[in-house]
Amino acid sequence: MADAGTVIQRLKTRSEFLACAQAPFFAKGAVVVQARPRDDGDPMIRIGFTATRRIGGAVERNRAKRRLREAARLIVPQHGAPGVDYVLIARGGTIGRPWPRLLDDVKTALIRLGADRAAPHQQTSAPPPPADGSPASRP
Repeated sequence: MADAGTVIQRLKTRSEFLACAQAPFFAKGAVVVQARPRDDGDPMIRIGFTATRRIGGAVERNRAKRRLREAARLIVPQHGAPGVDYVLIARGGTIGRPWPRLLDDVKTALIRLGADRAAPHQQTSAPPPPADGSPASRP
């Protein structure tokens, strides 16, 4: 998790947003959070915000993004991971969501994405049989 001294910058170019679109994401309540580890050794956290036309007109989209920016300002320094790009995407309930629940949605998504990244990869197939051909591993 990031500390109070972690530098946070904004994602601004389309290519940065598109790179995050291919990354793991977690949807919780009124927000979707995408997290892309950069693996470039830079401990900076970068954040982008987006709201589609499904949210509403320009006024509603801007209000939703303002709420997400403030939530990120409060939550990301404690729960964001250094060296990761995040994109917060507004969902239909972002504008009307009670403030404590919106903060909880962002916090839960960041924690979940951090846990998924830190968890060891699970083996999806059966282990190979021993090289000596012993019957102990055969069903």
